[in-house]
Amino acid sequence: MNNRLLLTALSLSLSTSVWADFTATPEEARGIAKEAYLYGYPVVEMYKTLYTQAVDKKSPNFKAPFNQIGNTAKAFTAKDTAFVTPNADTPYSFVWLDLRAEPVVLTLPPIDEHRYYSVQLIDAYTQNFAYLGTRSTGNNGGHFMIAGPNWQGQQPIEIDRLLRSETNIAYALYRTQLFDEKDLGKVKEIQKGYKVEPLSRYIKQKAPPAAPAIDWPKPTPTMSDTPEMFRYLNFMLSFAPAQDAEKDLLARFAKIGIEAGKPFKPNELPASQRKALEDGIADAKAEFAQFKKDKVDTHQVSSGDLFGTRDHLNGNYLYRYAGANMGIFGNSAEEANYIGYFVDKDGQPVDASKHDYTLHFDKGALPPADAFWSLTMYDGKNKLLVANPLNRYLINSRMLPDLKLDADGGLTLYVQRKAPAKDLQSNWLPAPNGPFYGVLRLYLPKPEVTSGEWKMPLLTPVTSQKP
Repeated sequence: MNNRLLLTALSLSLSTSVWADFTATPEEARGIAKEAYLYGYPVVEMYKTLYTQAVDKKSPNFKAPFNQIGNTAKAFTAKDTAFVTPNADTPYSFVWLDLRAEPVVLTLPPIDEHRYYSVQLIDAYTQNFAYLGTRSTGNNGGHFMIAGPNWQGQQPIEIDRLLRSETNIAYALYRTQLFDEKDLGKVKEIQKGYKVEPLSRYIKQKAPPAAPAIDWPKPTPTMSDTPEMFRYLNFMLSFAPAQDAEKDLLARFAKIGIEAGKPFKPNELPASQRKALEDGIADAKAEFAQFKKDKVDTHQVSSGDLFGTRDHLNGNYLYRYAGANMGIFGNSAEEANYIGYFVDKDGQPVDASKHDYTLHFDKGALPPADAFWSLTMYDGKNKLLVANPLNRYLINSRMLPDLKLDADGGLTLYVQRKAPAKDLQSNWLPAPNGPFYGVLRLYLPKPEVTSGEWKMPLLTPVTSQKP
């Protein structure tokens, strides 16, 4: 065999070995890619946050290494970019959990009964598998053990509760209510009381052998929008043992090379196969866009439908995708209710370069929440908080004494780019010069929210802006 033939044969052999598992026809691959994109997008978006907060120590968003806590003793601002649609009411604390070697114990201090706080426990699929805090465990503190799917030990008697993650990588996202700027010192003291330690250290026993070191792939700018996403999905699936209910689905994914721990190199695919994957991703995005327009923007589907446990989501990967796309790490319905303002009362997309808006609450009809409520502004282009001269990113129930009520006792908020009249500026929520969206959050919502008895007000356009 001459050198040219040898090189050709070697090239074909390598190509075949890399993509031996790509058995789908282009038409079939397109459909599988659509399913896999909806399924895997939340996992990959979670990885982006994991990498910037726990792996890349040079990142401005780095918080702490795995199994250590990072506290942010301030509310989020427009400079915070680690994840989209953050809240600015509750300073965050962050713990990325590596549960491969042993469980991790989270210790919570006693907290003033009038202050809301929570620890949201999230698996690698972005599913909320459990909660600690005001609603779920109270404000008296305690010791809580988080175990991975393979741990077989006994719960120590001094542990108040054992909680299991179905994935070996998980996230503990703490929210501690901040009353006002003067309250920041108290929040810092509370955060100092949040402790994290491996089980062996907590019970003062010898640590088990360390889990193997992980070679974390560096994120790329297009990783969530192209077939490149499946490379990161394969990586993350290696920390997520297959669930019985998903084995058939994962077998379908394997037909296009999606399999836990396997390499995925889309640039080495034949053009027809790569196009099939790209078309499938485009199909998934189109389905979401239509779903958002028809169901989310019209409030037929609520945030409570999009976030929760695996059982709650019940295999609805479009819902899980929508939650990750619009506001990753959103709370489950019983913890918080989110109302998104993407359109006005006429069903038109909101844009502060074209209109000013008002949001009016009748007397006695403020959002019913046992903890607190807030309306937060986001830029429609980057999904982040909006920089403004007042450094005001939200209006919440703690601000009510400083807000101006209407003559009849109602409350009108002014949502617009430019400041309203001076006597109305206390009620002004600054908007960007372009598309935006608002999120009304109700922490510990009252029953009349889920029952539909309380009716949310709609954004009303007021004036056309002149160029």
